[in-house]
Amino acid sequence: LEEVASDILAKLPKNFDTEAALRKYPTTYSQSMNTVLVQEMVRFNRLTDVVRSSLNNIRKAIKGLVVMSSELEEVADSILKGKIPGLWMKKSYPSLKPLGSYVNDLLARLKFLQDWYDDGPPTVFWISGFFFTQAFLTGAQQNYARKFRIPIDL
Repeated sequence: LEEVASDILAKLPKNFDTEAALRKYPTTYSQSMNTVLVQEMVRFNRLTDVVRSSLNNIRKAIKGLVVMSSELEEVADSILKGKIPGLWMKKSYPSLKPLGSYVNDLLARLKFLQDWYDDGPPTVFWISGFFFTQAFLTGAQQNYARKFRIPIDL
């Protein structure tokens, strides 16, 4: 359990700096994707905060530094069974993957957003990699409608 928790924690990147993202990609009328990027970063920060804190608390509980609450026990049991903890799923995008695949998927999603932040909007978007796909679709529709002056609220 300690090994798995440490492994996941070592792979998790730092939280996104959403204030820096807002400065680099400000909300503008002509580019709705900037808002989508920042909103996705906020959602993933919430998820990684829960993952990080629960794993750190499990490591402390194993050492006897904190009490193993029923919530932490559920996280530990899920990890031992290779399942996604319910505590994480409360803040997560929908997923039916086992724990190892879920963590790899999460890391790929975080990298997708980091690459977008670092290198600008991608030429091709990983639509299923979004936390809230509808926001992306709405942003794309708004960008198109504003570019070609087409009303979308008919």
